[in-house]
Amino acid sequence: MDKKKRMTFIVNPISGTHNKEAILRLIDELLDHNKFDYEVRKTEYAGHASEIAARAAEEGVDTVVAIGGDGTINEIGRSLIHTSSCLGIIPCGSGNGLARHLHIPMDPKGAIHVLNDDLRKTIDYGIIDGHPFFCTCGVGFDAFVSLKFADSGRRGLLTYLENTLHESLNYRPETYEIENSAGTVHYKAFLIACANASQYGNNAYIAPHASLTDGMMDITVLEPFTVLDVPTLAFQLFNRMLDQNSRIKTMKDKCIIIHRTKEGVFHFDGDPQMGGKDLKVEIVHQGLNVIAPVRPKRIAPPPLNVLQHFTDFIERRPITATIADKHKQLLMLNQQILRRLSKK
Repeated sequence: MDKKKRMTFIVNPISGTHNKEAILRLIDELLDHNKFDYEVRKTEYAGHASEIAARAAEEGVDTVVAIGGDGTINEIGRSLIHTSSCLGIIPCGSGNGLARHLHIPMDPKGAIHVLNDDLRKTIDYGIIDGHPFFCTCGVGFDAFVSLKFADSGRRGLLTYLENTLHESLNYRPETYEIENSAGTVHYKAFLIACANASQYGNNAYIAPHASLTDGMMDITVLEPFTVLDVPTLAFQLFNRMLDQNSRIKTMKDKCIIIHRTKEGVFHFDGDPQMGGKDLKVEIVHQGLNVIAPVRPKRIAPPPLNVLQHFTDFIERRPITATIADKHKQLLMLNQQILRRLSKK
């Protein structure tokens, strides 16, 4: 009989949106006990997940499973890079960008079945200013919204959209230099996003063609936009079409340096951090082992009705496909949203 593999589950009791005790009961019920011996460790303070994961890797634990949101996944993942231990994920956050890119089910039962299948692959990771990231990092409006989102009492897609629209009323774009392998380019930009994975989370695809295994990062630059651009940008963001927008500039590279005129905030995997004027961002090829299902054949989903989310937020009856034929109605709706948000 083959020796059982060792698995450590790390749970942050206060993060995310799921009932953690219910998930622990499902693990006991559904995990294949013929294949795995497991233990559960609960975090007690900031940074504790990294400490638990590092100790598990030192002890040769086969798989360390993050039960939590993107922040918990980042904490655990950065302790497992360049080790033989593998990262597993039971997504419980508000965004779940890495899990979504890896096609890990959002429901705990499905995620546990993925752990039972034990299919392993090796992915890249990024580093910005010395901080590892697995999905995205960025500066500008992107990071500023992450800071506001982190301080928000509410989580989820609507909160992110609300913060994005509200802050866009007052945020002023900055001038950046991007030093890449081809030279230096200058941009006046709302944000610069460096993506290892394709999305922030919530199926918001900031870099629709990004790959976790190509040894490259996709850089997305959003140039200044107007109120009238918001509906189109939002629609394209959620439908893998953002790179088709004229306000977007893209490039691929292994390493860049972002130069800005002053110190300020940046983010890595949605966590805000203060940094200097010059930020080095690079991709490290094949640095983290993960458990993920075989990628299913892609079936194009129906377009996400972003306007449905907006109208739900302002408590109006949904406006259906007539908006597509009546551009004036779409603009009026957008103006009403912004007026409501600007009063907060």
